[in-house]
Amino acid sequence: MNFEFSDEQNMLREQAQTFLRAECPPQAVRTVLDGDAPFDQSLWQKVVDMGWTATVIPEEYEGLGLGYLELSVIAEELGRSLAPIPFSSSVYLATEAILLAGTEDQKMQWLPKLASGEVIGCLADAEAGGQLTEAGLSCHFAEGKVTGRKIPVADGDVAGLAIVIASSDQGSVLLLVDLNQSGCRRQVIKTLDPSRSHAEIEFEAANAEVLGVVGEGWQCLQQLYNRAAVLFAWEQVGGAETALEMAKEYALNRFAFGRPIATYQAIKHKLAHAYVKNTLARGNCYYGAWALASGADELPLAAASARVSAIQAYYYASKENIQTHGGMGFTWEFDCQFPYRRSKLLAVNIGSEALWQEKLIAAVEAERAA
Repeated sequence: MNFEFSDEQNMLREQAQTFLRAECPPQAVRTVLDGDAPFDQSLWQKVVDMGWTATVIPEEYEGLGLGYLELSVIAEELGRSLAPIPFSSSVYLATEAILLAGTEDQKMQWLPKLASGEVIGCLADAEAGGQLTEAGLSCHFAEGKVTGRKIPVADGDVAGLAIVIASSDQGSVLLLVDLNQSGCRRQVIKTLDPSRSHAEIEFEAANAEVLGVVGEGWQCLQQLYNRAAVLFAWEQVGGAETALEMAKEYALNRFAFGRPIATYQAIKHKLAHAYVKNTLARGNCYYGAWALASGADELPLAAASARVSAIQAYYYASKENIQTHGGMGFTWEFDCQFPYRRSKLLAVNIGSEALWQEKLIAAVEAERAA
């Protein structure tokens, strides 16, 4: 079985790399990190113009009608450049939720807007109080309205559409909520990575529309997590490779006692370990991309494998990148902080590593039972 990307997909990768090198240098990340803008709006518009937000949206909804392998390539390159834009929230989560569970009318209403960038989407799942559970949902839906609070919501301050998980008298339910209404109050919150904005959203009898089937919201959310986990993993692998490349370049050009520090075992071992972790994560991402693109029954196992290995690879590479740079790696002037911040942020998006380890164990046990 060949897990490698095709020539056309690798050509897309080259085009994405060329585009992002020109449009998203490290200074672009620093500008958002230092400034008040929630994301790089110029870069976002150019990404929309490239058609990336429409990648997997079918042509009948004004999308490109491509596949998840192409989207995986784009996700990796956006991760490699540490792009400060709400791509993952709008594409991996909001768009995927509507593709997964939306009615024909809902798809006709929202997918063209998401494809064109007219609307930015987000997923409002997390709530205060620890790990999210179906029984612990505090947001409640009744008579067409939702009430409750979600925190933190990635890109919730800039999104126009939220996918909300809530309880109801008939069980859990996924909802479509237009955030540009009086029943939604939003407040920006600080996180470790200010280049990706987050918000607290409070719903006060806000108008909401059921997405999918009432009573099956939690099961649908888990399916959405599995699909998004593969794409997040590709983004994390791209970021991990950036961190490793930064460390390698510095080690080759930084001299101590008359020779590059890259020649010392203490440095070589760190970078070798990072390379192994990155390679393992990439292998799991190939598996995940295949399972997602083909609709395979192995998707829960593949998604959990990719997610766990990518979280570990990104954190290790970004941490050791700082260590390789020594004391200067901790300073604001150096760019080592960018992949480290992003690795910590993505590690808790759609659930922590511990949660995905539990999912991985459950998927392995299910495979054995089958």
